Amino acid sequence: MTGKKKSAQASVEAMYRVFTVPEAPESTLSRIDQNISRNLAGFLQEHIVAVERDLSDVEKDFSDYSIPEKPVFVSEQAQFLLDKLVANSVHTASPAFIGHMTSALPYFMLPLSKIMIALNQNLVKTETSKAFTPMERQVLGMIHRLVYQEDGAFYRKWMHDPRYALGAMCSGGTVANLTALWVARNRAFPAEGSFRGLHQEGLFRALKYYGYEGAAIVVSRRGHYSLRKAADVLGLGRESLIPVDTDDENRINTDALRDKCLELQRQKIKVMAICGVAGTTETGNVDPLDAMADIAREFGAHFHVDAAWGGPTLFSRTYKHLLRGIEKADSVTFDAHKQLYVPMGVGLVVFRDPSLASAVEHHAQYIIRKGSRDLGSTTLEGSRPGMSMLIHSGLKILAREGYEILIDQGIDKAKTFAEMIEAEPDFELVTRPELNILTYRYCPENVQEALACADPLQAEKLNTCLNRITKFIQKTQRERGKAFVSRTRLEPARYYNFPCIVFRVVLANPLTTKEILADILSEQRELSRDEGIEDEISILHQMADAVLKQAAPNARQA
Repeated sequence: MTGKKKSAQASVEAMYRVFTVPEAPESTLSRIDQNISRNLAGFLQEHIVAVERDLSDVEKDFSDYSIPEKPVFVSEQAQFLLDKLVANSVHTASPAFIGHMTSALPYFMLPLSKIMIALNQNLVKTETSKAFTPMERQVLGMIHRLVYQEDGAFYRKWMHDPRYALGAMCSGGTVANLTALWVARNRAFPAEGSFRGLHQEGLFRALKYYGYEGAAIVVSRRGHYSLRKAADVLGLGRESLIPVDTDDENRINTDALRDKCLELQRQKIKVMAICGVAGTTETGNVDPLDAMADIAREFGAHFHVDAAWGGPTLFSRTYKHLLRGIEKADSVTFDAHKQLYVPMGVGLVVFRDPSLASAVEHHAQYIIRKGSRDLGSTTLEGSRPGMSMLIHSGLKILAREGYEILIDQGIDKAKTFAEMIEAEPDFELVTRPELNILTYRYCPENVQEALACADPLQAEKLNTCLNRITKFIQKTQRERGKAFVSRTRLEPARYYNFPCIVFRVVLANPLTTKEILADILSEQRELSRDEGIEDEISILHQMADAVLKQAAPNARQA
């Protein structure tokens, strides 16, 4: 026995085995597969390291830039992934991970994903997808009906008609929003007379022909950054994404929206699209979609609703009224990997009018030929996996009633957490939940009293100090690894629109309990007494006491 380590060899026989022979039951990869299949939550809990490891340290495990000359055994790579990748991943399924829009997945998504991967279908055309193509059309029809509530005759006519598409499947909300605005741009400058359409001649000639100085997309200040990307990619320029002020509830001000559209009109800028938001990323609020639809119609603009987060609220009989007016949208974005509880990454956009997608239709002789059933003719992305299979499975296994329970629970849980925060004297609820997202911060009772009577300069100083404290608590809690809330920056009107850093919470994980939420608040309260922030807390109290002392004589005189 030499003890020499056996090494993998590259050969024709070895390559054949890699493609045909599964790992032995006792191999590392097989054990991982069995553990995940038996107990996914336990596997993640056991293998993901809770304590934060600095990313620059993790980078050292991935610093070799040369492709290996010689192969390694599958078991060796599997062990590397366990030790270096899985261990340093984020436990997004944890019920205490409530900072982002990623949740636990239904158990059935994992084995069904294996089927999808094994089949390896390509949805660009029917020659590489076959049954997946009508399934994708059915999924788009199901979501279309959830939004637009057309009758059975409508879907029997349009759902499988190869000349039309009720929507487009995408890799996520960003591409879904881009697809909707791509359609809006091409429709805003159609072929007419000698002009062959923007899709043929480009934006410069389109503006010149129609006599415009530019084109704009109008959205609230809470609009998702993907809309800015879309304006960039579509050749409009980022400055052509026009932000409109919001009210105290983070919803677009419709009077300001109409005034902005009139101003753009006077400047000879085409209002190409107006975008409503159904579930803002930071606060979860819903724009007044009904009123926005009327304004879009008035200015001849495409009305798009970014419902990437809030769209599934339509499953709830209790809360779907919050999205009233969404049925008037020309297009609506959903993110299936959010509240449809499907793995990353799949989103979709649905179009009210089945003919809208033809505005971006493309064909080629070797693929997606004109008149074929190929879905790639109206999608931005070419090769795509059959993720519609997972959405289809969710819609069938959970059904409308199941999604309704999940949506109702999330919103009710957010309301409960808001009440818990308000019951704590040293925490301040910053934005009340409309859906299942809320923001708050650690803010001692005397500081809240001081802020209530502070002048703009005093409020700025107090909030600047609170910002440093909020950032410290959020970062330290994340590094401890027990729980996670994210942070964002808002400009509350009550604090003279000064940028305030706040904790942001997303309550979509059905496994998150009231006890877990109480523990999160308890840990944050404990972190406020950490020696690392001791001086900052002391300064905060001193400033608050000074404001209250100054305000006391004024109160007596009043």
